[in-house]
Amino acid sequence: MDIKDIIIIGSGPAGLTAGIYAGRAKLKTLLFTGLPSGGQLTLSAEIDDFPGFPEKMTGPELIKKITEQVRKFDVEMIEKNVISVDFKKRPFTIKTDNQEYLAKAVIVATGASAKWLGLKNEQELIGHGISACAVCDGFFFKNKIVGVVGGGDSAMENAITLTKYAKKVFIIHRKNELKAAKKLQEEVLNNPKVEFIWRSIVSEIKGKDSLEGVYIEDVNSKERKFLDLDGLFISIGYKPATDILKGKLKLDDNGYIKVEENTKTSVDGVFAAGDVCDTKYRQAITAAGLGAMALLDADKWLREKDKQN
Repeated sequence: MDIKDIIIIGSGPAGLTAGIYAGRAKLKTLLFTGLPSGGQLTLSAEIDDFPGFPEKMTGPELIKKITEQVRKFDVEMIEKNVISVDFKKRPFTIKTDNQEYLAKAVIVATGASAKWLGLKNEQELIGHGISACAVCDGFFFKNKIVGVVGGGDSAMENAITLTKYAKKVFIIHRKNELKAAKKLQEEVLNNPKVEFIWRSIVSEIKGKDSLEGVYIEDVNSKERKFLDLDGLFISIGYKPATDILKGKLKLDDNGYIKVEENTKTSVDGVFAAGDVCDTKYRQAITAAGLGAMALLDADKWLREKDKQN
Protein backbone atom coordinates (compact mmCIF):
# COMPACT_ATOMS: atom_id res chain seq x y z
CA MET A 1 0.00 0.00 0.00
CA ASP A 2 1.18 3.51 -0.86
CA ILE A 3 2.54 5.35 2.19
CA LYS A 4 2.17 9.14 2.32
CA ASP A 5 4.72 11.34 4.03
CA ILE A 6 1.87 13.16 5.72
CA ILE A 7 -1.90 13.02 5.93
CA ILE A 8 -3.79 16.17 6.93
CA ILE A 9 -7.30 15.80 8.35
CA GLY A 10 -9.40 18.95 7.91
CA SER A 11 -9.89 21.72 5.37
CA GLY A 12 -10.37 24.87 7.42
CA PRO A 13 -7.64 27.55 7.56
CA ALA A 14 -5.37 25.28 9.64
CA GLY A 15 -5.58 22.20 7.44
CA LEU A 16 -5.36 24.13 4.16
CA THR A 17 -2.36 26.17 5.32
CA ALA A 18 -0.63 22.97 6.40
CA GLY A 19 -1.37 21.69 2.89
CA ILE A 20 0.28 24.73 1.29
CA TYR A 21 3.40 24.27 3.40
CA ALA A 22 3.43 20.52 2.71
CA GLY A 23 3.27 21.15 -1.03
CA ARG A 24 6.09 23.67 -0.85
CA ALA A 25 8.16 21.17 1.13
CA LYS A 26 7.65 18.57 -1.64
CA LEU A 27 6.14 16.11 0.81
CA LYS A 28 3.95 13.31 -0.47
CA THR A 29 0.72 14.65 1.00
CA LEU A 30 -2.94 13.66 1.24
CA LEU A 31 -5.53 16.06 2.65
CA PHE A 32 -8.98 14.90 3.71
CA THR A 33 -11.39 17.83 3.41
CA GLY A 34 -14.26 16.22 5.27
CA LEU A 35 -17.89 16.74 4.29
CA PRO A 36 -18.88 19.49 4.14
CA SER A 37 -15.44 20.94 3.49
CA GLY A 38 -14.08 24.29 4.63
CA GLY A 39 -14.74 24.16 8.36
CA GLN A 40 -16.57 26.78 10.42
CA LEU A 41 -15.27 29.61 8.25
CA THR A 42 -17.83 28.67 5.61
CA LEU A 43 -20.53 30.00 7.98
CA SER A 44 -19.08 33.54 7.93
CA ALA A 45 -21.07 35.96 5.78
CA GLU A 46 -18.36 38.64 5.82
CA ILE A 47 -14.63 38.59 6.52
CA ASP A 48 -12.48 41.70 6.57
CA ASP A 49 -9.72 40.75 9.02
CA PHE A 50 -7.69 38.23 7.02
CA PRO A 51 -4.39 39.80 5.85
CA GLY A 52 -3.93 40.24 2.12
CA PHE A 53 -7.62 40.67 1.34
CA PRO A 54 -8.56 44.35 1.80
CA GLU A 55 -11.96 43.84 0.19
CA LYS A 56 -14.65 42.13 2.25
CA MET A 57 -15.42 38.58 1.27
CA THR A 58 -17.48 35.68 2.54
CA GLY A 59 -16.04 32.70 4.40
CA PRO A 60 -16.67 30.33 1.47
CA GLU A 61 -14.89 32.76 -0.87
CA LEU A 62 -11.82 32.86 1.37
CA ILE A 63 -11.78 29.06 1.71
CA LYS A 64 -12.02 28.76 -2.09
CA LYS A 65 -9.01 31.05 -2.58
CA ILE A 66 -6.89 29.17 -0.03
CA THR A 67 -7.95 25.84 -1.57
CA GLU A 68 -6.85 27.07 -5.00
CA GLN A 69 -3.47 27.88 -3.51
CA VAL A 70 -3.21 24.36 -2.04
CA ARG A 71 -4.02 22.81 -5.43
CA LYS A 72 -1.32 24.94 -7.05
CA PHE A 73 1.22 22.81 -5.15
CA ASP A 74 -0.31 19.56 -6.45
CA VAL A 75 -1.51 18.41 -3.04
CA GLU A 76 -3.88 15.46 -3.33
CA MET A 77 -7.25 16.28 -1.76
CA ILE A 78 -10.05 13.81 -1.08
CA GLU A 79 -13.58 14.90 -0.18
CA LYS A 80 -14.28 12.24 2.41
CA ASN A 81 -14.77 12.03 6.14
CA VAL A 82 -12.21 10.17 8.23
CA ILE A 83 -14.13 7.70 10.41
CA SER A 84 -11.28 6.17 12.43
CA VAL A 85 -7.54 6.37 13.07
CA ASP A 86 -4.91 3.95 14.37
CA PHE A 87 -1.90 5.64 15.96
CA LYS A 88 -0.57 2.56 17.77
CA LYS A 89 2.09 1.83 15.18
CA ARG A 90 3.78 3.52 12.24
CA PRO A 91 2.94 4.03 9.51
CA PHE A 92 -0.32 5.37 10.92
CA THR A 93 -3.62 4.11 9.50
CA ILE A 94 -6.41 6.49 8.52
CA LYS A 95 -9.78 5.02 7.53
CA THR A 96 -12.66 6.42 5.52
CA ASP A 97 -15.93 4.61 4.90
CA ASN A 98 -14.44 2.37 2.22
CA GLN A 99 -10.65 2.59 2.28
CA GLU A 100 -7.52 2.66 4.44
CA TYR A 101 -4.60 5.05 3.98
CA LEU A 102 -1.09 4.99 5.49
CA ALA A 103 1.08 7.91 6.53
CA LYS A 104 4.40 8.46 8.24
CA ALA A 105 3.01 11.54 10.03
CA VAL A 106 -0.44 13.05 10.60
CA ILE A 107 -1.76 16.56 11.21
CA VAL A 108 -5.18 16.76 12.85
CA ALA A 109 -6.99 19.99 11.98
CA THR A 110 -10.60 18.94 12.44
CA GLY A 111 -11.63 22.17 14.18
CA ALA A 112 -14.33 22.94 16.71
CA SER A 113 -17.87 24.14 16.29
CA ALA A 114 -19.93 26.49 18.40
CA LYS A 115 -22.73 25.01 20.46
CA TRP A 116 -26.03 26.41 19.23
CA LEU A 117 -29.44 26.77 20.85
CA GLY A 118 -31.11 24.37 18.43
CA LEU A 119 -34.01 26.71 17.65
CA LYS A 120 -35.90 27.14 14.39
CA ASN A 121 -34.32 29.74 12.04
CA GLU A 122 -31.05 29.67 13.98
CA GLN A 123 -28.90 27.90 11.40
CA GLU A 124 -30.42 29.85 8.50
CA LEU A 125 -29.57 33.16 10.17
CA ILE A 126 -25.94 32.39 11.04
CA GLY A 127 -24.02 35.14 9.31
CA HIS A 128 -27.22 37.17 8.96
CA GLY A 129 -27.50 38.46 12.50
CA ILE A 130 -26.57 35.35 14.44
CA SER A 131 -22.96 34.58 15.34
CA ALA A 132 -20.81 32.95 18.00
CA CYS A 133 -17.76 35.21 17.67
CA ALA A 134 -17.81 38.91 18.57
CA VAL A 135 -14.17 39.37 17.58
CA CYS A 136 -15.06 38.08 14.10
CA ASP A 137 -18.38 39.85 13.57
CA GLY A 138 -18.78 42.59 16.19
CA PHE A 139 -17.53 45.24 13.76
CA PHE A 140 -20.67 44.76 11.64
CA PHE A 141 -22.93 45.89 14.50
CA LYS A 142 -21.83 49.51 14.92
CA ASN A 143 -24.51 51.47 16.78
CA LYS A 144 -26.80 48.43 16.75
CA ILE A 145 -28.63 46.56 19.51
CA VAL A 146 -27.28 43.07 20.18
CA GLY A 147 -27.80 40.21 22.59
CA VAL A 148 -25.40 37.68 24.09
CA VAL A 149 -26.58 34.30 25.37
CA GLY A 150 -24.54 32.75 28.15
CA GLY A 151 -22.97 33.39 31.53
CA GLY A 152 -19.43 32.06 31.24
CA ASP A 153 -16.09 33.57 30.23
CA SER A 154 -16.76 33.43 26.49
CA ALA A 155 -20.10 35.21 26.92
CA MET A 156 -18.52 38.00 28.95
CA GLU A 157 -15.63 38.33 26.51
CA ASN A 158 -18.09 38.56 23.62
CA ALA A 159 -20.10 41.18 25.49
CA ILE A 160 -17.01 43.27 26.27
CA THR A 161 -15.95 43.18 22.61
CA LEU A 162 -19.44 44.14 21.46
CA THR A 163 -19.55 47.22 23.72
CA LYS A 164 -16.85 48.72 21.48
CA TYR A 165 -19.30 48.75 18.57
CA ALA A 166 -22.93 48.28 19.62
CA LYS A 167 -24.96 50.97 21.36
CA LYS A 168 -26.67 48.40 23.60
CA VAL A 169 -25.73 44.87 24.68
CA PHE A 170 -28.24 42.58 26.40
CA ILE A 171 -26.85 39.54 28.21
CA ILE A 172 -29.43 36.77 28.46
CA HIS A 173 -28.64 34.19 31.13
CA ARG A 174 -30.79 31.37 32.47
CA LYS A 175 -29.49 31.77 36.03
CA ASN A 176 -29.34 34.71 38.43
CA GLU A 177 -25.56 34.63 38.75
CA LEU A 178 -22.60 34.35 36.41
CA LYS A 179 -19.98 31.61 36.28
CA ALA A 180 -17.41 33.78 34.48
CA ALA A 181 -14.15 34.91 36.08
CA LYS A 182 -14.70 37.69 38.65
CA LYS A 183 -12.60 40.17 36.70
CA LEU A 184 -14.73 39.67 33.60
CA GLN A 185 -17.92 39.91 35.65
CA GLU A 186 -16.85 43.22 37.15
CA GLU A 187 -15.96 44.69 33.77
CA VAL A 188 -19.33 43.76 32.29
CA LEU A 189 -21.43 44.67 35.32
CA ASN A 190 -19.85 48.13 35.41
CA ASN A 191 -20.33 48.85 31.71
CA PRO A 192 -23.26 51.27 31.08
CA LYS A 193 -23.94 49.73 27.65
CA VAL A 194 -24.73 46.33 29.17
CA GLU A 195 -28.09 45.23 30.52
CA PHE A 196 -28.72 41.79 32.03
CA ILE A 197 -31.82 39.71 31.50
CA TRP A 198 -31.58 37.18 34.34
CA ARG A 199 -33.28 33.80 34.73
CA SER A 200 -34.29 33.82 31.07
CA ILE A 201 -33.76 31.82 27.90
CA VAL A 202 -34.21 32.54 24.21
CA SER A 203 -37.29 30.51 23.26
CA GLU A 204 -37.84 31.71 19.69
CA ILE A 205 -35.85 33.46 16.97
CA LYS A 206 -37.62 35.75 14.52
CA GLY A 207 -36.39 36.75 11.09
CA LYS A 208 -36.43 35.57 7.50
CA ASP A 209 -33.51 37.09 5.57
CA SER A 210 -31.93 38.65 8.67
CA LEU A 211 -32.48 38.63 12.42
CA GLU A 212 -35.41 40.74 13.61
CA GLY A 213 -35.40 39.80 17.28
CA VAL A 214 -36.02 37.03 19.77
CA TYR A 215 -38.61 35.95 22.31
CA ILE A 216 -37.26 35.76 25.85
CA GLU A 217 -38.87 33.38 28.34
CA ASP A 218 -38.57 33.63 32.11
CA VAL A 219 -37.46 30.20 33.35
CA ASN A 220 -39.72 30.45 36.43
CA SER A 221 -42.90 32.24 35.36
CA LYS A 222 -42.68 31.12 31.68
CA GLU A 223 -43.68 34.68 30.77
CA ARG A 224 -42.51 35.64 27.27
CA LYS A 225 -41.53 39.00 25.85
CA PHE A 226 -40.14 40.11 22.50
CA LEU A 227 -36.68 41.66 22.35
CA ASP A 228 -35.85 43.68 19.23
CA LEU A 229 -32.27 42.80 18.24
CA ASP A 230 -29.98 43.39 15.28
CA GLY A 231 -27.55 40.71 16.37
CA LEU A 232 -27.49 37.67 18.64
CA PHE A 233 -24.23 36.08 19.82
CA ILE A 234 -24.54 32.53 21.12
CA SER A 235 -21.86 32.00 23.77
CA ILE A 236 -22.60 28.67 25.41
CA GLY A 237 -19.35 26.94 24.51
CA TYR A 238 -17.61 25.05 21.71
CA LYS A 239 -17.37 21.38 20.82
CA PRO A 240 -14.08 20.18 19.29
CA ALA A 241 -14.35 17.58 16.52
CA THR A 242 -12.42 14.88 18.34
CA ASP A 243 -14.88 12.00 18.67
CA ILE A 244 -12.71 9.70 16.53
CA LEU A 245 -9.66 10.60 18.64
CA LYS A 246 -10.95 9.52 22.04
CA GLY A 247 -8.54 6.95 23.44
CA LYS A 248 -6.10 7.69 20.60
CA LEU A 249 -4.69 11.05 21.71
CA LYS A 250 -4.64 12.85 25.05
CA LEU A 251 -7.59 15.25 25.26
CA ASP A 252 -8.45 17.79 27.93
CA ASP A 253 -11.67 17.68 29.96
CA ASN A 254 -13.56 19.50 27.21
CA GLY A 255 -12.31 17.24 24.41
CA TYR A 256 -9.62 19.50 22.93
CA ILE A 257 -6.34 17.90 21.86
CA LYS A 258 -3.56 18.47 24.35
CA VAL A 259 -0.43 19.79 22.66
CA GLU A 260 3.08 20.38 23.91
CA GLU A 261 5.92 22.28 22.29
CA ASN A 262 3.46 24.12 20.03
CA THR A 263 1.78 21.41 17.92
CA LYS A 264 3.05 18.03 19.13
CA THR A 265 0.40 15.70 20.53
CA SER A 266 0.77 12.79 22.94
CA VAL A 267 1.67 10.48 20.02
CA ASP A 268 5.06 10.90 18.40
CA GLY A 269 4.51 11.85 14.76
CA VAL A 270 0.98 13.18 15.20
CA PHE A 271 0.48 16.94 15.28
CA ALA A 272 -2.54 19.19 15.84
CA ALA A 273 -3.47 22.63 14.54
CA GLY A 274 -6.31 25.12 14.68
CA ASP A 275 -9.42 25.21 16.83
CA VAL A 276 -9.20 21.50 17.65
CA CYS A 277 -6.40 22.41 20.09
CA ASP A 278 -6.77 26.20 20.45
CA THR A 279 -9.15 27.06 23.29
CA LYS A 280 -8.19 30.74 23.45
CA TYR A 281 -8.06 32.59 20.12
CA ARG A 282 -10.31 30.73 17.64
CA GLN A 283 -9.52 33.05 14.71
CA ALA A 284 -9.01 32.16 11.05
CA ILE A 285 -5.59 33.81 11.02
CA THR A 286 -4.36 32.07 14.20
CA ALA A 287 -5.63 28.73 12.88
CA ALA A 288 -3.70 29.33 9.65
CA GLY A 289 -0.60 30.13 11.67
CA LEU A 290 -0.96 26.93 13.68
CA GLY A 291 -1.37 24.99 10.42
CA ALA A 292 1.96 26.34 9.19
CA MET A 293 3.60 25.55 12.54
CA ALA A 294 2.24 21.99 12.54
CA LEU A 295 3.63 21.28 9.08
CA LEU A 296 7.02 22.77 9.96
CA ASP A 297 7.10 20.62 13.11
CA ALA A 298 6.05 17.54 11.14
CA ASP A 299 8.58 18.18 8.37
CA LYS A 300 11.38 18.50 10.91
CA TRP A 301 10.22 15.32 12.63
CA LEU A 302 10.17 13.41 9.31
CA ARG A 303 13.70 14.56 8.43
CA GLU A 304 14.99 13.47 11.84
CA LYS A 305 13.36 10.05 11.42
CA ASP A 306 14.94 9.69 7.97
CA LYS A 307 18.37 10.37 9.48
CA GLN A 308 17.78 7.68 12.12
CA ASN A 309 16.88 5.16 9.41
